[in-house]
Amino acid sequence: MPSKSERTRQRIIDAANQLFYRKGYNRTSFTDVVEEADVPRGNIYYYFKTKDEILKSVIAHRLETISGMLQEWDRNISEPLDRLERFVRIMYDSTPALLRSGCPMGSLTAELGKDQPELKEDAKGLFDLFQRWLARQFVDMGYRDEARDLSLRLLSRGQGLIIIAQVYQDPGFLERGTQELNRWLEDLARYA
Repeated sequence: MPSKSERTRQRIIDAANQLFYRKGYNRTSFTDVVEEADVPRGNIYYYFKTKDEILKSVIAHRLETISGMLQEWDRNISEPLDRLERFVRIMYDSTPALLRSGCPMGSLTAELGKDQPELKEDAKGLFDLFQRWLARQFVDMGYRDEARDLSLRLLSRGQGLIIIAQVYQDPGFLERGTQELNRWLEDLARYA
């Protein structure tokens, strides 16, 4: 069982994670995190000296969560096509949040990429984790030489769908787009 200190630290990370997603990293203040986490202001400095330290912990938490999810899919979903379709389903299952705040990875990386390249590099690790996992699925499907390119195409098409659906507040566009992605994946599986 985690100690009280570990639980408090995780509460801060969880609060910051939600705030960075909803408001953006640069628009979230230490005060926002303190209030959202419901911890005394002085206590936050015991765990994190800077907002950048909080962000690095948020990214590490996201990486751990995503890694666990992908490992579970690898264990429980036997076919690479089914695993890839499960990845696509994340967009459909997350439609309300995506329409409200965009992709948590994409919006964070785009925000940091404007003038915080060192932090953007940390956030890029989220994309890297998905890209490598997607590439392995394409290799398993029989696309060894094209695996990296196919994984980047899937990531970019998904990000594009999310951005346009958010801009136009059109959940139907996101649904049709994910259906189209699944047809593309099924065609790849058929011709591998």
